[in-house]
This record gives sequence, structure tokens and C-alpha cells, in this order.
Amino acid sequence: MMEKKIIYLDNAATTKPYNDVVERFLCCQQQYFNPSALYQQANDGAIAIKNAKRSILKALHAPDGDNLYFTSGGTESDNWAIFATKKPKGSRIIVGEGEHDAVIAPAKELEMQGYDVCFAPVKQDGSIDEEKFAELVNENVSFVSIMHVSNETGAINNIAKLVKIVKAKSPKAIFHSDGVQAFGKTKVNLRTLGVDLYSISAHKIHGLKGIGALYVKKGTSLKPYLFGGGQEGGMRSGTENLPMICAFEEAVRINQSNFDKNYSKKMQFMEIFKSKLIEQLPSTAIISSNDGVPNILTVAFEIIRGEVLLHSLEKHGILVGIGSACSSHRESRFKKLLGLDDLHRDGIVRFSIGDDCDENDIQFVVEKIVEEIKVLKDFVRK
Repeated sequence: MMEKKIIYLDNAATTKPYNDVVERFLCCQQQYFNPSALYQQANDGAIAIKNAKRSILKALHAPDGDNLYFTSGGTESDNWAIFATKKPKGSRIIVGEGEHDAVIAPAKELEMQGYDVCFAPVKQDGSIDEEKFAELVNENVSFVSIMHVSNETGAINNIAKLVKIVKAKSPKAIFHSDGVQAFGKTKVNLRTLGVDLYSISAHKIHGLKGIGALYVKKGTSLKPYLFGGGQEGGMRSGTENLPMICAFEEAVRINQSNFDKNYSKKMQFMEIFKSKLIEQLPSTAIISSNDGVPNILTVAFEIIRGEVLLHSLEKHGILVGIGSACSSHRESRFKKLLGLDDLHRDGIVRFSIGDDCDENDIQFVVEKIVEEIKVLKDFVRK
């Protein structure tokens, strides 16, 4: 019996690792020496880590003298940025309403500790409302965290503009951006963004799960996150995970070398997909804006529930998302922010593609969506 083909459209949650990434990981597993030891074999590992940092900082277009610390992923990077930066007690902290839970949950923890935490509103496409954001900024702001790209809709925030708004009123405020959905999906230039801290993760760009990084601008006050043997310049102790770090570097190398080609391919794929979807289901509400990243298309179908459609498509081998995988076990708080009408509010589905997207699958996917929605709507009407 022929195995059913899987059409994976949930790449905003995680991506399939490149074969070369897996090979690099397995190869580096043979280099099992502790990178912090003194003999030559260990020193080779230390050099590999330095080279990986240099490569990733170059891909981020980071200014000379800035640093990068490897972490276990985006969640740790976000938590480190939020909890280990200098913030006077009672000062104002601003985070976006649409942030990932890795930012929202720590912000709520700081709120319980007595900080003045404000949640900046988002517009219907999931991007920050810049005017309302500016109204929250005052001289008492000590920390801001706004994601570069929305993991729910693919909307791109104008981080450079938001940084200028903050620094104009509170020059010493630290600005962090969660770049997990941006890095590798849109061109990131930390020289022009002006952020103090920036989080990235490997498994969103066809790397492996369990490795990420936190970029730190030179001069930014950041306390150590893990104490122990003094690795990572004393900022994050623990034996360095050389195989994962090298695999991360490989994922970044492949991503950057094929960026323009894959960007154009994704844009073309999504334009065809969106047009066919609207043609077949004109009542569908398109949430993602045209100027977002090309790999995410979030829509809201009429009457039906997104989670029900997700499982209906699953039997055809089509895997989609309904929002952040980290919060898929509960009703997404995000849909309450989008201002959808009652007919569409529960029908949110996120389609997100990777570098291996296949345009030949578009017609099949649209056909199955139309087919399943007809069945579901007939069931609802009964």
C-alpha cells in the first residue's frame, strides 16, 4: 500500500531539518571533547564555536564588537532578555499584545513583581499599532519587547521606528525583539534595527530543535543566566553543545546562500494559493497583510472552527496550524485581538511554508479545503 504523501504547511511552528544540517550534527558528535578543555582536540571545538558565532553575527549584519550567546532556543533567549536586564523596580515595561507566550508569560511575572507592565495593542493584521504604542512610551520606560515578525500572521513590525520612539523619550531603555519568525524569512540587519537584544532559533529555519541564540549589543547591561563553569564568557555556564551549534551554523549558511531564490518561490507560492482560495471561497477573511513575510498566510473561514478543519485536512495528509504550537492546547488569546466578526472569529487557520514548498500541491490543498468546509458547513446547518 502506497504511503500517503504529507503536505506540511505548519512551518511557522517548526521546520524539517536540511539533510546537510543533520549530517553536520552527526559529524560533530564524533568531536566529543569538552570545548573548554586545554588539549588540542578540545581547542578545535572552541574554534568551531567561535566561527559559528562569527558566521551567525555576519548573517544578522551585526556591528563589530557585538556578541551572541547560544541558548536552548527562542524561549530561553526571550526569558534571558526579560529577566536578566537592568530594570528599576516599578519602572514601565512595554510588550506587544500579540507576542509569543515566551514574552507574554515573563511579562506577567514581572507585573506580579511590581513593574508597570503595558501591553501595546496590535492592528487587525497582527502588527503593532504604532500610534498607540507611542502613547505608552514615557521617560519611565526601562524595557521594551516587540517581535520583529508575528508568528501568528507574518506581519512585519517596523522595529527601527519603534526603537527611535522609545530611545527619544527614555534613552537608557533596553529594547528587545523576538526575531524567531523573522531571521531567515526576511532580511535582518541589526545595524539598522538598533535593538539591544535579539532572539533567534534554529528549528524555524530548517535547523534542529534545542538550539537558539541571544544577540547582545555592545554595552548592553545583561546579567548571567546560568552560573557554573564560566562558559560563554561566564554568561551562560554549562558544557557547550558543539554538535547543535555547528548544525545551527550550517542551517544559517544554507538559508542565507539560498535566501533570494527561496523568498521569491515562497512569495509566488502564497500568491497563487491565496488567489485560488479566495476564488473558491470568497467569504474567507484574509488576515495576513500583503507586506508581511511570504511564508505565512493566516485566514479566517466562515462559520467553521479552525481546529475542526485542521483535523479534517489531516486525514488527507495536509498539516496546517491554528496559531502558536506552544499554545495549541488552549483557546488562542490572539484571535481576540483581531477584531473579527462572529462568523469568522473561530475559523482562523495559519498556512506556513518552508523552503521545500511544492507549487504542484496547491490545487490539491485548495480542493480538499473546499471539500471539507462544505461538509463542515452542512453539519453546522443541521
